[in-house]
Amino acid sequence: MFPSIFTDELRVDITEGLPIIKSWGLHAVDLRNMVFGKPAEALPPEELPRLRKLLDDHGMKVGCLESSLAKVHLPGPERCKAEEEKLEGIIRAADALDCRLVRAFFYWQPPAAESGLLAHRSDLQQQVLDRFAPLAERARQAGLTLAFENCGVTPDEVFAILDLLGVPRWGLAWDCHNSWDCDERRRDEDAYILRMVQRAKLVHVKATQAVPGTAEELIPYAKVLQACNNAGVAGPVSAETHNPDPSVSHVEMSRRTVEVIQKAWPSAAPGSLFHERRSTEGIARPWADNPVGFVVVGLGMGHNRAKMVTQTPGTRLVGVCDLIEERARRTGEECGVPYSTDLRRWLEDDQVEVVWVMTETGRHAEVAIQALEAGKHVLTTKPMEANVAACDAMIRAAEAKGLLLGVDLDRRHITSVCTLKAAVAQGRLGKLISGNSSLKVLRTMEYFRANGGWRGTKRWDGGGVLSNQAVHHVDEAAYTLGIPARVRCNVYTQTHDIEAEDLGTAVWEYDSGMVLTFYATTSYPHSTWYYQYELTGTDGAYLEVAGGPFEKPLIRWYIDGAWSEQPPLRVEPEWLNSADNFAAALRAGAELTCTGRDGRRTRAILDAMYRSAYECDGGWVDVEPEME
Repeated sequence: MFPSIFTDELRVDITEGLPIIKSWGLHAVDLRNMVFGKPAEALPPEELPRLRKLLDDHGMKVGCLESSLAKVHLPGPERCKAEEEKLEGIIRAADALDCRLVRAFFYWQPPAAESGLLAHRSDLQQQVLDRFAPLAERARQAGLTLAFENCGVTPDEVFAILDLLGVPRWGLAWDCHNSWDCDERRRDEDAYILRMVQRAKLVHVKATQAVPGTAEELIPYAKVLQACNNAGVAGPVSAETHNPDPSVSHVEMSRRTVEVIQKAWPSAAPGSLFHERRSTEGIARPWADNPVGFVVVGLGMGHNRAKMVTQTPGTRLVGVCDLIEERARRTGEECGVPYSTDLRRWLEDDQVEVVWVMTETGRHAEVAIQALEAGKHVLTTKPMEANVAACDAMIRAAEAKGLLLGVDLDRRHITSVCTLKAAVAQGRLGKLISGNSSLKVLRTMEYFRANGGWRGTKRWDGGGVLSNQAVHHVDEAAYTLGIPARVRCNVYTQTHDIEAEDLGTAVWEYDSGMVLTFYATTSYPHSTWYYQYELTGTDGAYLEVAGGPFEKPLIRWYIDGAWSEQPPLRVEPEWLNSADNFAAALRAGAELTCTGRDGRRTRAILDAMYRSAYECDGGWVDVEPEME
């Protein structure tokens, strides 16, 4: 998924528009009209190399060919022939510009009185298919990915045709504005968004309901784009401005629309499609009149953590900090707080009580110890550091100063995890015998090269997939089962040019005889967060799976000889998130859900696995969870 824009929305030809678009920080564009004065599909073969060079000179790729293919209602033979010729132009452009994604239609643009009928009328569906079949077959043979837009048609009509065509890689070009005002969305907004993104190949963002001042109700694009990210949408999120305000230039309104996309862009890694969202409505903290002041340092994933602080009762975002001024400004302006590229500015600020460290893993200790020495409490993101020695240094610094040190391992604040932990502790599954935990995600080389290329390195990332992505589930297993006595591990680098592993396999052994297998990869072909956690005991079993091929998460308990969705007991997390828990610890003396010593124990499991893989040829290594 990446941001883009229809070049013709600036109302200037592409030659004039590309420098402007580049100045907005975009690296992709969608082509429709005004490409050397023509629609993109109308370019003759001799002009396509010129266009390719122009794009290359500006460092741009084509996100989508936004064609008008088949945007006509049940045409006759002559128009169908013209559309077949148009498709040949699209294929030429796709070949020349290295872009196989094409926005299209399917010969159904009905009058208002017939809107929606195609979704359930087989006679109308057959009329559409009779006309569209030659185009569909030619596009399929050419390797195009067609995305049908809900423009002039309903999403359900798009889905009906997609199901009949039966080409798995084709999907919806979701224009959110076109279908936002519908009963389905009003009944259950989250469920509606989820249904759209599960079929979407790309997203269009119009200025109306996106740019402040264009409508009374704005579409929550932060929620929409997070859902797209979680669902593995790989295509562009494109500004299709459709300027609604003639007093504002097309260029300026397009810039504002792009800015909406950029501000809403999800910076956290994708999680479960149904990642638990807990409302703060009705939740009050006794210290709300004296909220705990946070500064967030490191504004990659820290951008979302900064927003979390602003939305958590009893916490206050004092400011944000990043070495890259553009990122600091973006988060500061969106959250309405001061920003700085200099950490010392915040260490000298008496309003700051907690420094939330969101930098590269291998710099957590560096930043945390500076903060602790300045008298600030510290909350750090996962994993705690790149090795246990650095964790130990952080713990000693905090304990010497009498300050709190916590780790943001946020699955400890999820109902399913808290419920499983309690069930295991109470012996509801009997004596645990075995289990497995697996995680399958996709990370591209662009991901590893970004921000100086620190990801996938041993020094700055602490390792590869095990340390960066799978740490969530390493900690989940440690939290629900306890720390294993010994581990063995093998690592592989299969599809990425990185120092560390993109595939890790491990076995954990407990003194009780319990054995857990562990697997994680960043080479999965689907951009998703596909995880599974399964436990077997003498009296029962547990299964949790989400992401990947599963449209909905699945949690099942085998208790008393039967499978059930209902747990033997249900335990709600006490705190909304790590910021809420940390504030409660400072104001009310609550226990931290994950202390520095807890974070150190999870890092110790990772380090033991890496020692097994790199130093012991996959042999057994004892886990050393406690400091000497």
